[in-house]
This record gives sequence, C-alpha cells and structure tokens, in this order.
Amino acid sequence: MIYAISDLHLGSSVDKPMDVFGKKWEGHFDKISADWRAKVGEGDVVLLAGDFSWAMTLEEVKEDFRRVSALPGKKVILKGNHDYWWQSLSKVKGILPQDFYLVQNDVVRIGHYLFCGTRGWTTESDAEEDQKICARELIRLELSLKEMAKMREEGDVVIGMTHYPPFDLTMQSTPVTALFRQYGVEKVVYGHLHGNVYAKRKVFLDNATYYLTSCDLVDFALVPISD
Repeated sequence: MIYAISDLHLGSSVDKPMDVFGKKWEGHFDKISADWRAKVGEGDVVLLAGDFSWAMTLEEVKEDFRRVSALPGKKVILKGNHDYWWQSLSKVKGILPQDFYLVQNDVVRIGHYLFCGTRGWTTESDAEEDQKICARELIRLELSLKEMAKMREEGDVVIGMTHYPPFDLTMQSTPVTALFRQYGVEKVVYGHLHGNVYAKRKVFLDNATYYLTSCDLVDFALVPISD
C-alpha cells in the first residue's frame, strides 16, 4: 500500500509547539503515529509531501527523522516551504535514515512504483518574484517527469508529489496539472493548506486524482493512495 500525509511540522529540537494553532493540534504526532502503526506494514510506503520539520539545521532535524524512522514502512520525502533545514542533496542524504528516500528534481523507484515531483509554489500571485519561482519550479517538475519517463516500464504506477497545491481555489487546469497530464501521471499528492474552506480531499482534474494530505485537514490520519 501507498499512503501519504504532509505538513507534520515536527519540532523535537526547537520550541515550536503546534497547539498554538488550535486545540486539535494537541499531541498531533501521537495521533499520526497511532494511525500509522495501525495501517502501515514494513512493505508499505508513506509519502511525506513537505513541511516535515520546523528545524533550521540538519543537526536539529535528526531527532524528527529518528521519531518518524521508528514507524513502519518506507518513507519518501519532498521539500516544503518551511523545511529550512533542507540543504544540499548530499548533506541531507548524509543524515538520512536508511528507510527514507528523497525526491528532488528526480524520481524514486520502490518496486513497481515511481515517485516524482517538486515543491511547487503559489499559483495565486501575480507578483514578479512569485512568477519567477513558479517558472523555476515548472522546470524542476519537468526534469523529474522526464527522468520518470526514462525509467517507466510496463506495469509501473507513477505517483506525483508537490508541496504547494497545483491549482488555485478555482481548481482549474494550470501549467502544473498540464505537465502531469502530458506525462501520464494519474495520482498526485500535495499539502501546504491549513484551514482553507475550499480545500477538498480529492480533486479530479486533467485525467488525474489530486489528494490533499495536510495532516490537520485529513484528521491526522494517513491517506491511502494506491494498493
């Protein structure tokens, strides 16, 4: 099974308690852990679509990795906008537990599953700087998708990952969803949203199913993506 959850915002080594954002956040990692242990076997995969930790350095994030590594299954992680600890790929890999895999402008294969994607950026801003970042993230997404296309074999299941929603509140097609459609990706996970009234757990768009995985919006429970 493939599951997904995002925006854990862990802070084992920093003073950033999540319950300041509301009572439902009290003990949120305990809730996630209990659900995780009830669902996930050692052969399963959990996708973590960004904002893993409030840590600012690699040293600070180590304890958060240790806590999640203690949970069953393989973990595939993508960078979020608050993952300031995420430095160069080589440095992150240097502290990564063996059961973690990184997606950064490339693709990860686990069995017959291929995981690809990029952080993304807001699609709702006309500011020049935001437009530049969006354009750069599109390039990174296509690099990942091109690499996936080279690796893809008959019977493979491809799952895309972004941190930011790939569409705005109108939930219409965007350059991001167009790329996923172009490369035949039928399942995509994303997060980033918190408390947004327009957020839907599933959106069907451009021949793909988009799964919202922000932990507070999915009741701190892993979202099943594929069996």
